Amino acid sequence: MTPTDDIQFRDATVDDQPAIIELINGVYEEYGERMCLEGADADLLDLEGAYVKRGGAFIVAVQQGVIVGSHATLPIDPQAGLLTFRRLYTAPATRGTGLGQQLMQWAFDWSVEHGFRRVEFWSDTRFTRAHAFFAKLGFEKGGTRRMADGYEPYEEYQFTRELL
Repeated sequence: MTPTDDIQFRDATVDDQPAIIELINGVYEEYGERMCLEGADADLLDLEGAYVKRGGAFIVAVQQGVIVGSHATLPIDPQAGLLTFRRLYTAPATRGTGLGQQLMQWAFDWSVEHGFRRVEFWSDTRFTRAHAFFAKLGFEKGGTRRMADGYEPYEEYQFTRELL
């Protein structure tokens, strides 16, 4: 499988849960971290309940039958036009191929189509490559928060961007 093979986007299903967890856990392991399905990562145990039933969406990128990326949207305050992006992850072999950009474009398009005007999300401070990517897409880095919902405490940066 090469990064240039055809990649399809589709809504995640309950059957995708193990592969999504494997993808995201693999990224965590790159940073010496592991998933905490009892805490910070509990949303991955019920994608429909955590995203779709709350007015959002969760998609996967599939290449030759293998999940190589994910991304999700989740309303925070629909009346104010505010939502968050979550779970933007790509397999190592697809990084630098434009997949991350395509996943973000999907999220931008979905958000505008659903009437959202602003996105705010948090990203682990260790994900420096992702932070450079977010800056190229026009996100502004804001404050920092300390989290204790994983196996070890960690910190996150806030990122924001107007959509319209």
